[in-house]
Amino acid sequence: MILYIIRHGDPVYNPDILTELGKRQAEALAGRLAVNGLDKVYASPLGRAVETAMPTCRLLNLECNIEDWMQEVWDDFAVTLDNGNKEFCFNLQNTLYLSEKNIDLNHKWYEADCLKTIDGKKAFEKIVRNSDKFLERHGYKRNKGIYEIERASNERIAAFCHAGFGIIWLAHLLNIPPHLFWSAFALTHTGITILEFRNNENGITAPRCLCLSDISHIYRENLPLKWCNEIDL
Repeated sequence: MILYIIRHGDPVYNPDILTELGKRQAEALAGRLAVNGLDKVYASPLGRAVETAMPTCRLLNLECNIEDWMQEVWDDFAVTLDNGNKEFCFNLQNTLYLSEKNIDLNHKWYEADCLKTIDGKKAFEKIVRNSDKFLERHGYKRNKGIYEIERASNERIAAFCHAGFGIIWLAHLLNIPPHLFWSAFALTHTGITILEFRNNENGITAPRCLCLSDISHIYRENLPLKWCNEIDL
């Protein structure tokens, strides 16, 4: 099975819609996903994710299946700063997670001082439970970091979601401590991350990342190559 994890296009967060650039990104994305096709499309219920998925659904004549658990995780992962403001924990200076005190926390990452204002463990475990149920529906049952192949699948499925949710989900899928993963990686608008669940003969598998936040479709359509509207790529 191939799993595509896709961040939404360039948004206006309030109201929850795509910008004109975001709409063009979504159309370019549809063309990219049509190259090898998809079997199923899933999306967060939030408007920017659904709107990003719709050009792909129209082009491939697929239904957009809403998964409530894929929505953005601001309420759970926004830390309170010393000045009282809030910020996504993924956007904190990444060296906080790489300090001598924090880098060796591994799967007790939620004990990092900079995460003391949130219940990161509880929020993460909620995503873990839903992820495991989702993949078991597709034939892959998680067992201590690997997956038992209950029903081998050659499907290609796409999940249209968000930067924060996506970076947490990927940490779980790839068995990487979340704080180390998000200190080193980020997802841009309509970036495609591709995971392969290889159907090994011994009946077990683990996802392998084939690419992370790929935006070749943006280059092909001559759209602005700018990471999150901040950095020229």
